[in-house]
Amino acid sequence: MHYLLFYDVASDYLEKREPYRRAHLEHIRVFHERGDLALAGALTEPADGAVLVFRGTSPASAEEFAKSDPYVTNGVVTQWHVRKWNTVIGDGVTLAQV
Repeated sequence: MHYLLFYDVASDYLEKREPYRRAHLEHIRVFHERGDLALAGALTEPADGAVLVFRGTSPASAEEFAKSDPYVTNGVVTQWHVRKWNTVIGDGVTLAQV
């Protein structure tokens, strides 16, 4: 099962993120290495958000990530929300989910 974490970012996101970027990328690495985070990336043209894909049986890991992400705690991310994603094909999909 997958969960999508959506980020809305501050209007001056590209500038505002700089002091927190290294800590944010380390945060991503930790969740990826433990197997919870499958994909992550910023939206471009315009640079107004990001989407992160989490694996799991509940949204708990995605919510934990967001609540402790330096971008969130320092106001780079203005809003976030998690949505269950009913995946039918790809890495991490089981027949029980289809």
